[in-house]
Amino acid sequence: MYNVHWLERKVVLQVSQNEPTTQKKHHFVQYANGRSLEEINGTVEVPKGKGFWKTLFMYSGPGALVAVGYMDPGNWSTSITGGQNFSYLLMSVILMSSLIAMLLQYMAAKLGIVSQMDLAQATRARTGKALGIILWIMTELAIMATDIAEVIGGAIALYLLFDIPLIFAVFLTVLDVLVLLLLTKVGFRKIEAIVVCLIFVILGVFIYQVALSDPNWGEMFKGFIPTGETFASTPEVQGMSPISGALGIIGATVMPHNLYLHSAISQTRKVDHDDDEDVARTVKFTTWDSNIQLSLAFIVNALLLIMGVAVFKSGAVEDPSFFGLYEALSDTSALSNGILIKVARSGALSVLFAVALLASGQNSTITGTLTGQVVMEGFVHMKMPLWARRLVTRLISVVPVLIAVLSTSGQSEVQQHVTINNLMNNSQVFLAFALPFSMIPLLMLTNSKTEMGDRFKNSTWVRIVGWISVLGLTYLNMKGLPGSISAFFGDHPTAAQISMSNYIAYTIIAVIIALLIWTVTDIYHGDKRLAQEQAEEKKKQ
Repeated sequence: MYNVHWLERKVVLQVSQNEPTTQKKHHFVQYANGRSLEEINGTVEVPKGKGFWKTLFMYSGPGALVAVGYMDPGNWSTSITGGQNFSYLLMSVILMSSLIAMLLQYMAAKLGIVSQMDLAQATRARTGKALGIILWIMTELAIMATDIAEVIGGAIALYLLFDIPLIFAVFLTVLDVLVLLLLTKVGFRKIEAIVVCLIFVILGVFIYQVALSDPNWGEMFKGFIPTGETFASTPEVQGMSPISGALGIIGATVMPHNLYLHSAISQTRKVDHDDDEDVARTVKFTTWDSNIQLSLAFIVNALLLIMGVAVFKSGAVEDPSFFGLYEALSDTSALSNGILIKVARSGALSVLFAVALLASGQNSTITGTLTGQVVMEGFVHMKMPLWARRLVTRLISVVPVLIAVLSTSGQSEVQQHVTINNLMNNSQVFLAFALPFSMIPLLMLTNSKTEMGDRFKNSTWVRIVGWISVLGLTYLNMKGLPGSISAFFGDHPTAAQISMSNYIAYTIIAVIIALLIWTVTDIYHGDKRLAQEQAEEKKKQ
């Protein structure tokens, strides 16, 4: 396990006598107890003495990889459908989710830079082996749930753009491992640049479509102010209430794997950890990078909701799946004004939507694979080649998508679309399980003087806002769990199925609370133990 030399503020990786101290290259799965993402850790030089903008440019990149998770295919239907059903009412939820995301990602990046450990490593340093394995499995499930959305988004984009049969398009998404292989050869800085370019493709598509729609900007800005109606359980429109729409947006926005990822890739810049000023500078510019990129993600999600309100006529989108949205963008009767109708006749609106969907899926390929490696190394001290890691997780994620496609092959296209869309939405339930187990340890670790020192531990206002945000998100996720479970029974569950869903949900909530207590207790006692080791180190000096 990790022993931390607190006086030097860096990780000293001391391996027990029963564990190998070197990795055997001929082993496919290797022992890993080194720096987070060792191949890219500290590989980007940042020259000193430059102006603000030049320095910010050198630090820019990790925030883009994180922002990808906030605009992946899982966000699209929730935001667009929320706009269709409730106009601009849920705009405040997108804003609040984005602000909370900025706070959490700031803490994650700071943890990585200051402690030189990612979130998985720092948590594992304070917990036992059994809990480490449980946390790893939960996080892997959350990553795979996200991957299902990427498989669906990528396969549908290929089907829509190139008319590739859906079942073959699903298999083709496995080949994105070849893209990853290529990217690992070009260097991390170039990967960052590619991700930024794809983000601007997505942003450009939606800005263009919303600009054509001429939305009511006054009503849109009013939507940023939350009201009592925002989290109300009534009215219910097409099976969605404001609270369920809000929970869907929150669940699709704040994702656990982004916290692990950011705490790792924030360490790609070279930092002199013997110089507090250099560490502080890195934290400062990494935070700027993160907030700028997450602001772009916020704009994308806001544009998606505006599309639901302004691009389509009210209630015109009966099918909120990617298929339905694509069809609606080429259906002149569904669009809200003459300019949109004119452009739609050329097919440009629907094609651009599919291009943005494909770009979003490819972006998530990169970040999902890196995150998987981070949690595997951090929690269970194992690693495998990135291409193999990607291939395994993608093949597992493809299975439920294939089952959904094959099970509806003899049914109508609409039924197939609904089944696939439900699979994507229902898979996101795993995110609700995993999110508290990343947020709460992150907050505890960055509140810790033992881990962060006096200078870099969270300030009072960050602690207060952090706990309110974390407990609020945890409560909302747990509150939405019964509805998420009942969704597995279809759009119209029976009373018996609803009762069973509640029983399952409350059982899961009880298990989650028990595991959270275990996690918090282990981290608390582990921090005390490390604080004692720190004090003993000082006495020896």
